[in-house]
Amino acid sequence: MNHYKLLGNMVLAFVATFVIFFTPIGENEAAAASSATLTTEELKTTASKYIGVRYSYGGTTTSGFDCSGYVRYVFNELGVSSLQRTSSSMYGQGEAVKKSDLTEGDLVFFNTSGSGISHVGIYIGSGKFIHSSTSEGVTITKLDDPYYWSSKYVGAKRIATVQTAKEVAAENKKVEEKEQTNES
Repeated sequence: MNHYKLLGNMVLAFVATFVIFFTPIGENEAAAASSATLTTEELKTTASKYIGVRYSYGGTTTSGFDCSGYVRYVFNELGVSSLQRTSSSMYGQGEAVKKSDLTEGDLVFFNTSGSGISHVGIYIGSGKFIHSSTSEGVTITKLDDPYYWSSKYVGAKRIATVQTAKEVAAENKKVEEKEQTNES
């Protein structure tokens, strides 16, 4: 009987090891994030509806957001659930974007503490970003604010494709035409 118990435990250990080492962790989320296409309208509407929500250190809900909690909440609501929890961790995700190439939906990062990435916001176009500020809560700010944000800017990352509704419609039309051609 002890041999059966030992054999059973060995099989269980083998199966557990196999599952741990061969189950792809986060691959679906990473693929979903990189292929996520949002409209600028969806992004701006979702991000803006939280303007005025107070700042709360470590906050991740509408009762109070910190900067990364807010960004993560907005993108999660838009179907991008792969963002890390902290601004410094988020900076390790996505594709680097030059400041001159920013488009709506890009994440913009700042060093407000003097020791690396410590703040994140969402670029919404026209030189502005939306974020959860310690002094104002969720607010819209000029990226090149000469009094503070401009000198704190570190870089940007693209974690999703954000297009206008017209661009999405045109892309969908091309896909439909291609499918119709393939069916013929």
